[in-house]
Amino acid sequence: MLKALFLTMLTLALVKSQDTEETITYTQCTDGYEWDPVRQQCKDIDECDIVPDACKGGMKCVNHYGGYLCLPKTAQIIVNNEQPQQETPPAEGTSGATTGVVAASSMATSGVLPGGGFVASAAAVAGPEVQTGRNNFVIRRNPADPQRIPSNPSHRIQCAAGYEQSEHNVCQDIDECTAGTHNCRVDQVCINLRGSFACQCPPGYQKRGEQCVDIDECTIPPYCHQRCVNTPGSFYCQCSPGFQLAANNYTCVDINECDASNQCAQQCYNILGSFICQCNQGYELSSDRLNCEDIDECRTSSYLCQYQCVNEPGKFSCMCPQGYQVVRSRTCQDINECETTNECREDEMCWNYHGGFRCYPRNPCQDPYILTPENRCVCPVSNAMCRELPQSIVYKYMSIRSDRSVPSDIFQIQATTIYANTINTFRIKSGNENGEFYLRQTSPVSAMLVLVKSLSGPREHIVDLEMLTVSSIGTFRTSSVLRLTIIVGPFSF
Repeated sequence: MLKALFLTMLTLALVKSQDTEETITYTQCTDGYEWDPVRQQCKDIDECDIVPDACKGGMKCVNHYGGYLCLPKTAQIIVNNEQPQQETPPAEGTSGATTGVVAASSMATSGVLPGGGFVASAAAVAGPEVQTGRNNFVIRRNPADPQRIPSNPSHRIQCAAGYEQSEHNVCQDIDECTAGTHNCRVDQVCINLRGSFACQCPPGYQKRGEQCVDIDECTIPPYCHQRCVNTPGSFYCQCSPGFQLAANNYTCVDINECDASNQCAQQCYNILGSFICQCNQGYELSSDRLNCEDIDECRTSSYLCQYQCVNEPGKFSCMCPQGYQVVRSRTCQDINECETTNECREDEMCWNYHGGFRCYPRNPCQDPYILTPENRCVCPVSNAMCRELPQSIVYKYMSIRSDRSVPSDIFQIQATTIYANTINTFRIKSGNENGEFYLRQTSPVSAMLVLVKSLSGPREHIVDLEMLTVSSIGTFRTSSVLRLTIIVGPFSF
């Protein structure tokens, strides 16, 4: 009987021992944790946030899994998931919390294992999940802390959904995005989360129903300065001709074409978004609005020059015929060769006319006339040949321009000696065969030679103007001749 009772109690003890070491999952969390209905697991409670004055004596509160720590304010906690790091030992007098407070003193009591798991002893971790076994401590896996390590490395643990056991017997997150076990669409991006994953649309797309559609950034800020071009998943800004994108890729700034690529042949003026070309004086823009063409000023007007207009690149110049010189850029003025250079002999005198000069003998008198000191040719009374000839001949010279307007007074004749009781009459004795002239008596001793027909040069006219003097009582009669040489110039200037 006693033997049967012993076997029964041993069997119950073994069953009790197996139940104690078997991993179970709770939907009701232990102290220091609370149930997360969203993730369907327990999550740690931050006692430092909800417990007023959790730590006394000037200590600082540091939240920990299932509890919290009270450490000196100068203490530092270093957590490295790759290499074990020692925490700063707390100062003496550290006070523990009412529930699950730990002051770690060495690697034997608290530390970090490679792979992200924590190692603890019964002295370092408080709570109903820690129980002393044959290996001095046993840690049961809790859904709120999937990375707790059991004391027995060979013990199989059960991890929450989205986690798997590692080679260090730690529940580590499953990267569904890398493993390819996600169910995201081809137009979505897989984002790994702790214990799960999320499907998102790539940048520039938004979810509409079950599909990712392109976001038209051109309809929402930031707007482009001038033109916006939407592209799949993005956009870019464009500028109008004459502008270029600034460094921010949004703003358009004016291009100074006159500095960048000056296409103008002469002058370039930059304006907002464009440029204009202008030409120097004497030029005009061609049809392409870039090049400049010379203006033929001589074709625009026939009054630019008095004689001849010569077009030059960007300007014009005036020319005068031989015997003239240009004055004030456009007018022609006669050159007085008699004052500069001439080819007259010593016994000749130089006479300048419009456009040239001529040489005449200093003594024009012909036999039987003799030259007097007054430059008059006088026929002596003692010479029988002089009875039928004019008593004196005076030689005069004048020049007129070609095509002079008519009628025009051109020369005045006047008696040099006046006799009493005489009558003077004037007439054109010779040189007026074509009737170009008319002699009008203006007083008893003078007359005016009038041009009544226009003369064209170059041409020379010799006109004899005679003055007849008759005594009022008829006792004597005499005549004097003024031989006028009229030189008509080749031009009207």
